[in-house]
Amino acid sequence: MPKLPVSQRRILAVAALAAVCATAPFTMAQQSTPQSSSPQSDQKPAAPAQKPGEPQTTDSQTNDSQQPGETVKVNVSIVQLFFNVKDKHGALMPNLTKDDFEIQEDGKPQTIKYFTAESNLPLTLGILIDSSGSQLRVLDMEKEVGGAFLKQILTDKDEAFVIDFNVDASLLQDFTRDVHRLQSALNSVKINTGFSTGPIPGAGGGPVPTASQRGTVLYDAVYLSAHDMLAKEVGRKAMILLTDGEDEGSQLKIKDAIEAAQKADAIVYVLLCADRGFYGGMGGGYSGEFDMRKLTEATGGRVINVGNKFDKLREAFDQIAAELRSQYDIGFTSTNTKLDGSYRKLEIKNKQGYKIQARAGYYAGRSQD
Repeated sequence: MPKLPVSQRRILAVAALAAVCATAPFTMAQQSTPQSSSPQSDQKPAAPAQKPGEPQTTDSQTNDSQQPGETVKVNVSIVQLFFNVKDKHGALMPNLTKDDFEIQEDGKPQTIKYFTAESNLPLTLGILIDSSGSQLRVLDMEKEVGGAFLKQILTDKDEAFVIDFNVDASLLQDFTRDVHRLQSALNSVKINTGFSTGPIPGAGGGPVPTASQRGTVLYDAVYLSAHDMLAKEVGRKAMILLTDGEDEGSQLKIKDAIEAAQKADAIVYVLLCADRGFYGGMGGGYSGEFDMRKLTEATGGRVINVGNKFDKLREAFDQIAAELRSQYDIGFTSTNTKLDGSYRKLEIKNKQGYKIQARAGYYAGRSQD
C-alpha cells in the first residue's frame, strides 16, 4: 500500500475533522508516495489487499449440478486473534495448545481453524507520545526509555511510526524499520500548549488548563493512528500511548477511538505517565485512567500506571515487549455469515482457568455489491 510521506507532518485538520470522520477516510497527506519511491529497507513484503475482518474470497468447486469446469465464488471470513495468557500472578503462560482453548462469538461456540503458540508475523507498531503541558516534567524520561524500547523490540521485519499530540497531532516519523529515525523523531518532541508566549500554565506559570482552553487531542490521535496508519496493514499491530490519559479538545469521542482501534485490529497499551506536581501533588488529580482502561480492555492491551518514575516506565516497556513476543494466534471461520458490518463480541476461554488478555470483539466486513 502507498505509505504517507514523512514531510507531511500535520495529520489533523480540526476544522474539518467532525464532518470528514462521518463521511470519508481522513487523509494525512495531500499526495501518497508510491512504495517504489521509498528506500527498500523501509518496505515490508507485499501482502494481500484484504481488510481486517473482511472475508477472503476463494474459488470453490460447486456441486454436481454445475457444468464441468464451472466454479462459484465462496466467501470465507477468517477472524484472527492475537492474545496473551497469564496465571493468577500475572506471569505469562507459554506452551499451551489448541486443545486448551475454546472461543465463542456472541455466545456461540466457534471452531478453531488454526493455532500457533508463538507468532512470528511482522509487527507494526505505533508510538503515540503526549506533548501537552502536563507532560513537561516526564517528557524527557518518556523519550529516553521509549527510544531504548524500540531498539529492543523491533526486528528487521518490523516497522514503526511516531506521532506526537498536544493541541493537534503530528506524524513525526512515517513507517520505517530504521530505529535511529524513530529515536530521532522521539527526541524531537517538544511541549506545546497552544500558547505562543509566556510560561506553561500549571507548571509554575498559571492555573491548570481548563476545558475551555486548548488542550490534548488524545482521542483524535488514536483514531488517526488506527484509521489512517494501521487499518490497511496486515499481521500483528499495536499502539503504545505515553500520556496521562487526559483529553481536552478532541473532535472525536473515546468510543470513536475504540471503534477505530478495533476495526484496525490494533492492540492498545497505555503507559500512564503523570507529573503529580502538575496536578497539585494529588496522585489521583487526573481522571484519564478510566477511559484509557476502556480503550485497552476493548483492544486486548492494558494500562500500566508509571507516574513519574523512570524505573517503572522501563519495567512497563519490558512487560509490553515480553507480551508482544509471546502472543498466541488463533483463527476461526465465523458461523455468522452475514456481511453486515456489525460488531461481534468475542470470548476466549482457557480450560485451565488462566486469564486471557484479548480484544473484546471485532467488526464484520461488509458485502461488496
